[in-house]
Amino acid sequence: MICTCIQHKTFKEIQELLPALEMAEIRLDLCSLTDDETEELFAEADTPLIATCRAATFSKGAPTEADWEEAERRLTIAVSAGARFADLEIEAPSAFSRRFQKLCRDCGTEIIRSYHNFECTPDDTGLQMALARCFRYGADIAKIVTTCLSADDRSRLEALYGLILEDVDSLQGKLIAFGMGKEGSESRIECLRRGAPFTYASLSEDEATAPGQLTTAKMREMIYGNAVKPFHRTGLRMPASKSFAQRAILAAALAEGRSVLHTYSPCEDSEAAIALASELGAVIEKDGDTLYIQGIGPHPATDAESLFVGESGLLARLTIPVAAAIGTRPGIRIEGRGTLPRRPMNDAAAIMAAFGVLLNNDSEDAARKEIHVPLSVKGRLIPGNAEINGSGGSQLISGLLTALPLCSADSSLYVNEPKSIPYMYITLDVLRHFGIKTRSEMEGDAQMLEAEDWSGCSGIRFSIKGGQKYRAAEFDIESDWSAAAGFLVAGAVFGSAELEGMDMKSIQADIAIIDILVEAGAVVSQVEDGPVCVRKAPLEGFSFDLNHAPDLFPAVAVLSAFCAGESRIAGLGRLAGKESDRATAILEMLSALGVEAAAEGDELVVQGESLAGRILNGRLLKGGEFSSRHDHRMAMALQVASLGAGSPIIIDDTACVAKSFPGFFELFNA
Repeated sequence: MICTCIQHKTFKEIQELLPALEMAEIRLDLCSLTDDETEELFAEADTPLIATCRAATFSKGAPTEADWEEAERRLTIAVSAGARFADLEIEAPSAFSRRFQKLCRDCGTEIIRSYHNFECTPDDTGLQMALARCFRYGADIAKIVTTCLSADDRSRLEALYGLILEDVDSLQGKLIAFGMGKEGSESRIECLRRGAPFTYASLSEDEATAPGQLTTAKMREMIYGNAVKPFHRTGLRMPASKSFAQRAILAAALAEGRSVLHTYSPCEDSEAAIALASELGAVIEKDGDTLYIQGIGPHPATDAESLFVGESGLLARLTIPVAAAIGTRPGIRIEGRGTLPRRPMNDAAAIMAAFGVLLNNDSEDAARKEIHVPLSVKGRLIPGNAEINGSGGSQLISGLLTALPLCSADSSLYVNEPKSIPYMYITLDVLRHFGIKTRSEMEGDAQMLEAEDWSGCSGIRFSIKGGQKYRAAEFDIESDWSAAAGFLVAGAVFGSAELEGMDMKSIQADIAIIDILVEAGAVVSQVEDGPVCVRKAPLEGFSFDLNHAPDLFPAVAVLSAFCAGESRIAGLGRLAGKESDRATAILEMLSALGVEAAAEGDELVVQGESLAGRILNGRLLKGGEFSSRHDHRMAMALQVASLGAGSPIIIDDTACVAKSFPGFFELFNA
């Protein structure tokens, strides 16, 4: 990325400049800013900003104690307001340095410790000592800038990128080393090639902050050229969450009275839920983006011989317990299409047996071990107490939470090793709208649970009162964070994206994409209830557990390819039973794209590189013909990847996105 140095500008002038810049260094010692203006600038800017204040500027010579105090005061205002980075030279007094480090850590600001030599480039030993001092004094990023008098000086600077330092895992994304002067000019580009997170440029030739500094316009031409097209989108609206929609449609079908569901948008899975509701006897009307559903309550029952769930694994698992609760025949058949018959219903037979229901394969391959659609549901759902294993996912548990309130007696359901926990609470939230009350209690690491880190949950106990009745409801269906993921990743890597109508307080599992982007270093913001905005920033390797949000895996895998360094993404084991064997599909996709990746146990490990580094090193993603494996999320991830490919990516099946987001390609390419 290109960081533009801003000096001798007023607050208004800086505000006008920032939207056109990738990132900016604000020279607090050279810009005419009041304290209030500094605070507002660093608190509200969407552009990643570096706060820099050189104490030597005030005396135009060796800084005095008063100069250091003034530099600290100005930096403190910027860091406290939210500066993304703060730069402090390694000559700063030790007491100031310690306070600076603590302040930055407390505020989440990355520390740049910088070494400058305006006379020459030291020998190898001198450069290595300067680099070691930067990290010893708390650097997240070390900045080494010297005056290059020869090509040999530049070579010694560039050799720093190959060092292995004690207590520093890797210099990838953690070192910016370049030279001043004519001989050092090329190193300002070369540093990006070798792994620097960003480099520095001037607004114009007249505003260079050091000899040999290139302008932002010149650097853009040299780095990006026509290699990739930027991605900038505003006013985007995502479709309705099919996770919410399917649950709400089924609940409305079971309810007494007429339910009204606003902000509905059709996709294959949600339309399958509407068709299922009709099979159960509900009457559905559509008016624009509003659904009117006349339910079959207060004592819902069906004499259907079979129920069709389309290609939706969620709908199948919701329907199995409900069919056992309201079916009037000795058995009922659950049918599906597409990839669903090939996807095993992990542990479904054992879980349903705990409530007196038998599941049998109902196909030519009926003898196979795992339960698959088509299947038969035999026996009446019996209320009671049961402990089940949740490692296979949350969907059948959500079906039980939907069906057990209809039984005559109370039930208690203890789920050990729970996965996809947020989806269980989506179910409870939807049921609450329809008058169904269920108590839940999590067990595990109290501190982790308080921080909503679901990996600390060892079990959940649900207490479900029997004899409840579904009542008609009216509410808005939330926009889908799963659908948003691809747009947000594209904005974080290639430019910017603004999404309207997203609920930042949502309990959807895939809102985790926001945490992942922040962890990777992207700029994410929202003003009150305005659009969610993500903006390009220096991205670095991250670690994240997607066991509770497995649908994010394809988009996050593409993100990791553009994050400098190693990323580790846990939850591969959750992917085998999706529309494709997603773990294999993702690894094969990354390999075909030219990205180094491997599976280590339950983790996907990706070696990433910044977009600028990929361009300069000739390592843009590889184009060619790719298979989506008829998996909507793989198709969407490949489209995001195509923005960073050196040649076109041709996807064999794009129609599969109709499963969740029929208008994806049209909106993405608008």
